[in-house]
Amino acid sequence: MKKFLLVSSALLCVPTGAWASEADGDDARTIIVTGKADGYKADNSVTATKTDTPLLDVPQSISVVTRERLDDQAQRSMADVLRYVPGTTVGQGEGNRDQITLRGQNTTADFFLDGVRDDAQYYRSLYNIERVEILKGPFALIFGRGGSGGIINRVQKTPSADALAVGGTASVNTFGAWDISADINAPISGNAAFRLNANYESLDNHRDFFGGERYAINPYFAVDLGQWKLGLSYEYVNDDRVTDRGVPSIATVTGEPNVPITGYRDTFFGTPGVNRTGLEAHIVKARLDGELAENLSWSSTVLYGDYDKYYTNVFANGAAIGQTGTVVLSSYIDPTKRQNFIAQSNLVWDVDFGSIGNKVLLGLEYGDQDSTNQRRNGTLSSSTLNLANIVYPTVTFGALARNTESNVQFFSAYAQDQISFGEHVDLVVGLRYDRFEIKGTDLIGTPRPFARKDEKVSPRIGLIVKPQENISIYGSYSQSFLPRSGDQFLTMAATQANLAPEKFTNYELGVKWDIRPDLNVTLALFQLDRTNATTPDPGNVTATINIGETRTKGVELALTGRITPQWQMTGGYTYQDAELRGNSFVALAQVPKHQFALWNRYDFSRSVGAGLGVVHQSSQFAAIRTAANTTLLQAFTRVDAALFFKASDRLDLQLNVENLFDQGYFSDAHNNNNITPGAPINARFTARLKF
Repeated sequence: MKKFLLVSSALLCVPTGAWASEADGDDARTIIVTGKADGYKADNSVTATKTDTPLLDVPQSISVVTRERLDDQAQRSMADVLRYVPGTTVGQGEGNRDQITLRGQNTTADFFLDGVRDDAQYYRSLYNIERVEILKGPFALIFGRGGSGGIINRVQKTPSADALAVGGTASVNTFGAWDISADINAPISGNAAFRLNANYESLDNHRDFFGGERYAINPYFAVDLGQWKLGLSYEYVNDDRVTDRGVPSIATVTGEPNVPITGYRDTFFGTPGVNRTGLEAHIVKARLDGELAENLSWSSTVLYGDYDKYYTNVFANGAAIGQTGTVVLSSYIDPTKRQNFIAQSNLVWDVDFGSIGNKVLLGLEYGDQDSTNQRRNGTLSSSTLNLANIVYPTVTFGALARNTESNVQFFSAYAQDQISFGEHVDLVVGLRYDRFEIKGTDLIGTPRPFARKDEKVSPRIGLIVKPQENISIYGSYSQSFLPRSGDQFLTMAATQANLAPEKFTNYELGVKWDIRPDLNVTLALFQLDRTNATTPDPGNVTATINIGETRTKGVELALTGRITPQWQMTGGYTYQDAELRGNSFVALAQVPKHQFALWNRYDFSRSVGAGLGVVHQSSQFAAIRTAANTTLLQAFTRVDAALFFKASDRLDLQLNVENLFDQGYFSDAHNNNNITPGAPINARFTARLKF
């Protein structure tokens, strides 16, 4: 009997026993729903080309974090994942959302679920995820607007008609945080199955007053109807936690950049009981896939997401005046509601013209996104915090300072051809047409309508030369764009409405080498140019400034796979130089020149293994460096470790230690004075049970 797996643009039949997750037995290896994998190394991706393509044949950089690696490193968040992916940096996100920088481009919206846009601002969980894909460089051909420095795609766990499988995970760490999750796969018949993933987390860390909880449930039904396959997924997410925006900076030597204040690693620069963020989300995804004829397949996905979110915060709004002096505070409350309706449909045709093979992709995408957003500024009982005698202020919130509603509609049509000239030369060419229209109203005072329509064509071309089957040498060119309404399209200033969209152009040369089927090394040289660029204003956290043209140049090197049958490794190094063109003094925010990450797992026997990892980042600016008082985050190196013990065929035990040598460091930032101190040494114990 064969079983089916629902993938991001097709249902693939794979041999029995290929599915692996928390609910699997010993002999199952991790299978990636968009292709095969061996441990940490993935082989295929549907995401990068919307066709099932070997990673060796994709002419752009891709990092894939498999489920096995997620589990081995005890990763719970996107920040955990990206810390071990050089070329990406994690932003603080004002303590209420995922925010990242890829190749010098900061975003809160370039997140996708099975290739479909998931752009609301919130923290994404991993409990129902099979793997995470990080695609680097502009990807407008596949994903449309945004995707300026790359995108993050989560691939969802899917049902299997093979056998009943039940798994559960529980963990607790030394801060007192704990979580529990369940993963149940139940065949309904020989061609239908139901999968249920659920998770509860009690949140805690080293920071004063931090806490919260998150719970989610994701039932997923799939059926094989013969020529057609159908899947229906619903996810409910509820997240309630303290909004923590870290610590401020402090001036050092006149004329030199500020640095994060030390001695206040655990100190809360907010108001206990006021700082809070909450999210309630309903995400429904339906997909239908089928074979229209021999070598002609069709797939369609519809996603509806309803997101209701708020965050309330008191935060440091200036640098500390002396080590025991004062810090200026500010505050506001910001609720947002969004409803996304997105539908995409793809036709894939495998056809040969003589000796030339073609995999032709034709696609359409439509989206309708409604958003409302408000902001009320707070009045504090004291506008400063005295570090010598901390007394937290009270706060009251006044009249609306912002009240907007907006609607975005977009339509896209795209075509791509993956052309094979024999066994040694492949060419990937494609064009995408996007029509993006926003209409909205600023409702404060006399209502001010705003609107903008953009029509853009985005090209992509990649050449792949394969001197032998396991080596590819590639060059690529790709573009993307970002409308003037930004990545969250909540409002548009009159000064921005008539400006052209930001444009991103990526040039990349690289080599991918499968040393063995289970071991891969990649090298990429890239240059990403951004024109009509804007960035958050370091002097005004609610505004943006135009900065002209930027350029990010760099080198990426990665190694993933099995060094020996007992030893798995994933590691990488990235060098990036990101600055304003024509002015090397102006450096882009949160782009360290050097990043290195390495994770190892070694199995001493069938029952006992160990893990060791190291993360290094050179210094980086917390905000764009336009003046000497910009804050510099110092370089840091963190070492992590793990122990693995297989107590039985059904029970796995695991201990992960983060920051083994208790290094003091600053992990991320939002701006010059919202900086997150890294956690001290801590440990997490995990137990996994499967039937």
